[in-house]
Amino acid sequence: MLPMRCLAAIAACLLLASPSPAQKEKHDPLTEAEIKEIREAGSDPNQRVIVYTRILNEHAETIEDLTRRAPSSRRSLRLDGELQDFTALLDELGTNLDVYAERKGDIRRALKPLNQATEKWLEMLRALAGTPAFDLARKEALESGQELADQAKHLDTEQTEYFKLHKDEVGQERAEPK
Repeated sequence: MLPMRCLAAIAACLLLASPSPAQKEKHDPLTEAEIKEIREAGSDPNQRVIVYTRILNEHAETIEDLTRRAPSSRRSLRLDGELQDFTALLDELGTNLDVYAERKGDIRRALKPLNQATEKWLEMLRALAGTPAFDLARKEALESGQELADQAKHLDTEQTEYFKLHKDEVGQERAEPK
């Protein structure tokens, strides 16, 4: 009788120890190497924006490559996932820009390539023929892309004006309180 109880206890422990669907890790659109690269660039706002821009360019290339493939349910599913990842990264970069704008960090060097890239990303997303399988993800990516493009242009203008008046802060990662 004891071995049966032991087996039942072990089975119960295994069931309780297995993760439920709600406990599974959330999907991250970044690879471990990209996460490491972003962390390393974390102390340099320009470099961090440049890294995010490069990563988003790579995701945009993946999306473009998928659009050249023959339509299939697998392709649509993959495009949906890639578009969701792209949107998440656009939003992450926007959050970073908010922080740098608040700190008055001089990121004008990184904003020029970002502004050029956002134009290309928006063109790519607009050209992507939507299908019911990934149309919502495409629309969300377009909205996030447009928000980021507007934010980057506004920030570039704002920083140009700010640093004309505060020449002593040019190139700083953040303005120090005076």
